[in-house]
Amino acid sequence: MVTRLILQTVIWLAAMGVLLFGAAGTLAWPAAWWYLIELGVLSLWLGLWLARHDPGLLAERLAPVMQAQQSRWDRFFMMGVTLVWCGWLIVMGLDAVRLRWSAPLPVWLVSLGSLGVFLCIFMCRFVFKANSYAAPVVKIQTSRGHKVIDTGPYAHIRHPMYSSALLLLVGTPLLLGSWWGLAFVPVMVIGIGWRAVREERVLAEQLDGYAEYMERVRFRFVPFIW
Repeated sequence: MVTRLILQTVIWLAAMGVLLFGAAGTLAWPAAWWYLIELGVLSLWLGLWLARHDPGLLAERLAPVMQAQQSRWDRFFMMGVTLVWCGWLIVMGLDAVRLRWSAPLPVWLVSLGSLGVFLCIFMCRFVFKANSYAAPVVKIQTSRGHKVIDTGPYAHIRHPMYSSALLLLVGTPLLLGSWWGLAFVPVMVIGIGWRAVREERVLAEQLDGYAEYMERVRFRFVPFIW
């Protein structure tokens, strides 16, 4: 399992590097190197923690993003996410380095972006500790005894994983120095919000107690906002 984790992480980072540096037209982009290193180290840290504390969840996290048990709409969503993510990286490489559409960001904003990436992965540890069913695809994990989770961060918001992802979406273009990348974030947030609503419909229909959980915990992403 650990070998698979390392292999998939390396392949994932290499693919991102090809898109970023290919679009930039140069390897001389320190921000992109730092971004990939930070993501790689933090992802391996989290994956190794899962390997020790919840190997079942790690297996789910390493599974393909297209699965037979998955809803059809979620398969299309994940395909769209993959395409949008790749296009997003290309735009940021063009913007920040090759074409320089954006003026250089101040150091404090770049540092804030790096902090956002760190907090995203760090917060995911608390999500995974509370929820052993936090798979990347929308499905009911009957074979693993899927049940409603209402402890940890789930006691305050219904989708803490998505809340963490928002930090990554904002932090990435700030760290890479791309205002154009940041301009795409609201559209991506709307997409995540749409998926959260559809996911809740599936869970309310198929998972015992989830409808009652939605009544107890009123907010999806941010307390007192939405």
